[in-house]
Amino acid sequence: MPETIPSGLAAALASPGLIWLILAMGAAGLVRGFAGFGTALIFMPIATHLLPLPVAIVVLSFTDLTTVPSLVPRALRDADKRAVLLMGVAAIAAMTPGIWLLNLVDEALLRWAVCGIVALTLAALVSGWRYTGPQGRGLLVGLGLAAGLLGGSTGLAGPPVILFYLAGAAAAASVRANTILFLGLIDVGIIAMLWINQLVTAQALWLSAVLAVPFVLGSLAGQALFRPGREKLFRGIAYTTIALAAVVGLPIFE
Repeated sequence: MPETIPSGLAAALASPGLIWLILAMGAAGLVRGFAGFGTALIFMPIATHLLPLPVAIVVLSFTDLTTVPSLVPRALRDADKRAVLLMGVAAIAAMTPGIWLLNLVDEALLRWAVCGIVALTLAALVSGWRYTGPQGRGLLVGLGLAAGLLGGSTGLAGPPVILFYLAGAAAAASVRANTILFLGLIDVGIIAMLWINQLVTAQALWLSAVLAVPFVLGSLAGQALFRPGREKLFRGIAYTTIALAAVVGLPIFE
């Protein structure tokens, strides 16, 4: 009997722990739609246990792009577009050395580094620390460079920018809008860089298509739940998401 399923799709459906990947992506979509971020923070710690890190990054980036039609139009109204563009350009510039680190450094070491940075920053936020200094171009460029380096090497481009905004005094609607636009730019940049470095495979593309279904459904539900006045709930979910990611992502949980 002739083969009816493309080999890439067959390989994607045979991915180890597919049900856990589906559940993780659905939860990531829910938080992404509500908070404006969270896809990588929820998905990557689980995905890196089941998939090679380059494949997990490709799947994350392609799947996250499916939220653009539903999330970006609303975000454009509330975001600081100039600041987001500045950080996005800097992040894309830093992705090439990030991908170089991805190919050079041991995956476990990269995961330890990311979890440590996230945990320390979260501790500062929960303790009540707030950033009240100037938000000049130098700071924005620095945040973008850090995000691009982390994004290229681990897929976690969001934490530097997300944690910076959460530590400020901006309203939840503004934080959400800025992170939505920034992460959209990051997804496009990472995909382009991974494609140039020949890290995009048919299996990863088909797996992205499979996981896009629970992700889009989750993001639509999360967007419907978001209300700008729920400031405490917004920050509570954000902090909890980051904390869980830092713990679950530890390489000791193999």
